[in-house]
Amino acid sequence: MLTIQTLIDDMKAGCKPKDHWRIGVEHERFAFRKSTGASLSYDGVSGIRQLLETFAAVQGWEIIRENGLPIALKKDGLNLTLEPGGQVEYSGSPLSSLTEIREEMGSFYKALDETVSALDIDFLACGFHPVWKRKDIHWMPKGRYALMRPYMEKTGTLGIDMMLRTCGTQVNLDFSSEEDMVQKFRVALALQPVITALMANSRKKEGQDTGYACYRSHIWTDTDPDRCGILPFVFDHDMGFARYIEYALDVPMYFIHREGRYIDMTGQSFRDFIAGKLPGYEGVFPTIEDWNDHLSTLFPEVRLKHYLELRGPDSTAPEDVYAMAAFWSGIFYNETVLAQAWALVKDWGAIAHQAIRTEMPRAGLATKTPDGRDLFALAQEILPLAKQGLALQDQAFLKPFLEKVESTEQAARALSGT
Repeated sequence: MLTIQTLIDDMKAGCKPKDHWRIGVEHERFAFRKSTGASLSYDGVSGIRQLLETFAAVQGWEIIRENGLPIALKKDGLNLTLEPGGQVEYSGSPLSSLTEIREEMGSFYKALDETVSALDIDFLACGFHPVWKRKDIHWMPKGRYALMRPYMEKTGTLGIDMMLRTCGTQVNLDFSSEEDMVQKFRVALALQPVITALMANSRKKEGQDTGYACYRSHIWTDTDPDRCGILPFVFDHDMGFARYIEYALDVPMYFIHREGRYIDMTGQSFRDFIAGKLPGYEGVFPTIEDWNDHLSTLFPEVRLKHYLELRGPDSTAPEDVYAMAAFWSGIFYNETVLAQAWALVKDWGAIAHQAIRTEMPRAGLATKTPDGRDLFALAQEILPLAKQGLALQDQAFLKPFLEKVESTEQAARALSGT
């Protein structure tokens, strides 16, 4: 039986010595029919199923099935999974260097693009699809999405758009202790708007300018208030593993997974589950797998598991993905730089961080900061710190970000909020 203490102990197990720290990246892309630009159905010629089965056969990947249907692939620590609208997600191995990340991700995409070239399939890396309407997009046959769909319609107005029309990029990073986790969590929440603004490419919706620098980021503000947002308690004095667990316990459940089936538990309490009082399952207690499934249904800006997941930016070109990984590893994996980064934002407070998060989707790098500057000026200050935290051979990975903040044109765009 799980207890609060066992959950705390499980999270503590994620603490790693510095020589075991790794970097992981996840990257989503829209799959579409090359000849027409249309979204892909699951079945049929040049559909998502054929994409998965062909890639598995040609590249020697293992097929993961649900109710007999291919819904994911895996090989040697890599994963290829499906998002609700047929977006294809690459999840890389936890690797020790940026060079390894570039080589692994580059090899994966080369193999994928070559494999599907004869299938009339291509991919688009973008935070929000600039043309498709909801009705144009096919739902994937995954049990968890069938449960999430009606629930999303109750909790916000844009949750279905999040599921069907967005693609994101994520970096996963390690911590050595509870104290180290807390500091990194706070710095990540404070600085992530800078990186999200630097990588923003989701201005358009159905061919029209939305007025947002990052429309995908706006979508997350009206998806589900119970499981999204900046988590203001992270900046409280008692933040730690226990505090995050208390938060997670109070987020309504989506499902439990039994004998290959997703069972609807939307809106139910994981606290009741731990107490053996889950309606319809009285006397049944959760496993650690149930808990890990539940953690995966939380969508805050930064998510805690056995590592920290930084989930803010739009999907974009691989070079920006490598720059994102370089930035955060430069900040997180150098103690001096991490302390300097925290010193820049430690006095802002949760209210200021929330104000930045609220304004950034529309204003981008022109978003004002509590010291009277803007995110563009903060980027100019924080990027050299990240560069300082990297080994000499890794500093070149930051080039896409450095070029953006050194560009006169980019500065003008930032100040105008466009």
